[in-house]
Amino acid sequence: MIGVTITRYFAMRFMKTILAIFFTIFCLMFVVIFVEMLRRSSDNPAAGAGAVALMTAMKVPAAAEMILPFAVLFGSMATFVDLTRKLELIVARAAGMSVWQFIAPPALTALVIGIVSVTIYNPLSAEMKQRSEQMELEIFGRPGSIRIDHGVWLRQHGVDGLAVIHALETANAGVDLTGVSVNIYSADGGFVERVEASKAHLEPGVWVLKDATVSAPGEPARQVSAYMLATDITPEQAAAATSPPEGTPFWDLPEMTARTAEAGLDATGYRLQFQSLLARPLLLVAMVLVAASFSLRFFRFGGVAKTLSGGVVAGFVLYIVTKVLSDLGGAGLISPLVAAWSPALVGSMLGTLTLLYSEDG
Repeated sequence: MIGVTITRYFAMRFMKTILAIFFTIFCLMFVVIFVEMLRRSSDNPAAGAGAVALMTAMKVPAAAEMILPFAVLFGSMATFVDLTRKLELIVARAAGMSVWQFIAPPALTALVIGIVSVTIYNPLSAEMKQRSEQMELEIFGRPGSIRIDHGVWLRQHGVDGLAVIHALETANAGVDLTGVSVNIYSADGGFVERVEASKAHLEPGVWVLKDATVSAPGEPARQVSAYMLATDITPEQAAAATSPPEGTPFWDLPEMTARTAEAGLDATGYRLQFQSLLARPLLLVAMVLVAASFSLRFFRFGGVAKTLSGGVVAGFVLYIVTKVLSDLGGAGLISPLVAAWSPALVGSMLGTLTLLYSEDG
């Protein structure tokens, strides 16, 4: 009974501290994004304060998801230090508890937080982010967060050959495109013509490009009100190709991966995102182990700031390594499985090794 009681007590202490830190950062992000969107909407009468607040509330959960590992790291360090300062861990050690017994509750707490964030929080935040981007498109004319290349790319193999489509913006799950340019190639790979249009709409078996300019080698450019481009892309495939992996709900990632591959596009980003989400619970456990490695010392003779700074630096290094490997995996230089799981595995092993050295000699 005592073991169950103290385990529950430690778990609740860690849960409250981690959630408090996460909620604090969440509120700060809400204020920053809300002020920025108010500045953007200052000359737009259609964007009232209520609409801006709603868009911000739907946008922040996806952005706050990125700081969850740091909330676990800082929350774990704060709780370990607080338990040590109040001599609660000292009493637990005197009662015969080993370091592994009172690390188990926070590790289990981090594991549960990771599972809930992947299976429940991520799908909800992704859905809200998609709705907020649609609202931004309707109010401001374009979303506030767009890709680095300011658009999306589609590649299709139609009855006339290969067509490479580039659009500045998308709407309605990839069915409507804005600022469209298409390079069309023959079946043998030769360049045929280039089509530039203000808008494009996907209909069954065809892209309808409106107000198009058609340029072919050796011929003068001609204007057409509508250009029909045959396609075998379905609305589902268009949605998969135009939806970024980070904005795709966890439960939809396997289907999106399959649809993207069927459309002839690179599905590495979706595979990497799926594996990264699967590895998140273990990454949060690694953050707890890193925090424990730097926070379990009895600070009677000082040195708190130096030791805790080492824990913060170690956590940031682990996060940076995670991002670097993620970029390498997204570029196809390493396997998505290796890119997603290696930081969590290595961080867990290093944290465990440090605790073994410091606690068990």
